[in-house]
Amino acid sequence: MYDILKLNEISPKVTGVLGTDDYRVSAECEMPDAIILRSFNMHDYKVAPSVKAVARAGAGVNNIPIDKMTENGICVFNTPGANANAVKELVICCLIMGGRKLVQGINWVQSLKGDDVDKQVEKGKKAFIGCEIEGKTLGVVGLGAIGRLVANAAVELGMHVLGYDPYLSVDGALLLDKHIEHITDVTELFAKSDFITLHVPATPQTKNMVNAESIDSMKNGVVIVNCARGELVNNADVVEAVKSGKVGRYVTDLPKAELLGYDNIITLPHLGASTPEAEDNCAVMAAKQLKDYLENGNVVNSVNFPSAKAPRNTPCRIAILHRNVANMIATATSFVAEAGININNLVSASRGEVGYMLLDIDAKIDEGTVARMRAQDGFISVRVFD
Repeated sequence: MYDILKLNEISPKVTGVLGTDDYRVSAECEMPDAIILRSFNMHDYKVAPSVKAVARAGAGVNNIPIDKMTENGICVFNTPGANANAVKELVICCLIMGGRKLVQGINWVQSLKGDDVDKQVEKGKKAFIGCEIEGKTLGVVGLGAIGRLVANAAVELGMHVLGYDPYLSVDGALLLDKHIEHITDVTELFAKSDFITLHVPATPQTKNMVNAESIDSMKNGVVIVNCARGELVNNADVVEAVKSGKVGRYVTDLPKAELLGYDNIITLPHLGASTPEAEDNCAVMAAKQLKDYLENGNVVNSVNFPSAKAPRNTPCRIAILHRNVANMIATATSFVAEAGININNLVSASRGEVGYMLLDIDAKIDEGTVARMRAQDGFISVRVFD
């Protein structure tokens, strides 16, 4: 029986994936095998020594101390793409709000008084004239799961779409609409776009990528949409650009105090993935990844372990997380050889400072050998499945 601790309320569909015969999912458990969460801040949270994995039902993992988890041999999963459609729909809404003065118009109508609202509307609506997005150029910065959907949808809406992503894979490129123009220089994208939408993680290279200098290279009246990460935009610089009219409108799902109170800055209450469909998708994906890891040691969509997956076809499997240094594979296989057991299959992968192995062997390995493996210098964690 595996115990799963939930640190946030999670979709009940998790139980449907894990079942009730082999898994207990609860909000209270002192020694869980794994943790599933959404936005709970784990940085000051004491993790039980029994925890083997943490699954974030969402893409961002800034609420999880990744380095600490890796040192303790804990695999951290996220669910990239599970909420992509929800965010895509919100971004399309933001693009339309960026072109049309919808928020200002709605607020104005709510302020009207008297019995002649219809006449007041006809007289005052000219103050809220905006533009259509059809025929405009959209620059999409980042063509991952969300950016790709936004770009494809924008083509369908009649926009000319420029896409920038230096890490775009061949598989990712094949999923893009053929009418999307791939740009290799983000400055060129900024200069050509009427609308710009951001879909990249916050890294040292991307933080403050929208700043006074990059804004100066943009078209006058450009609309900027940010439903990705607040750190991508220098808020002080964008406020000044909105005041001057250089930026026609800034629409963001990442509100901060300094962005409030401006007519042409629209701030949403972080609604990107706030749909029941997205929450269900994320929870189901997280549960499937946890289940496969706990039962088979397979790693898919981890942010700290390398990806490694293989079907089980032997009586025993050993999963080893180790330092990414020389002789780790040889060391692992020597333990198995000394136990007189044949290795049927071996999968090995590395990521940064760590490596991960799956060894499928033809017989159950004895506890003494496993104990010595766990004490081996360079091995962070050793798990046995039989």
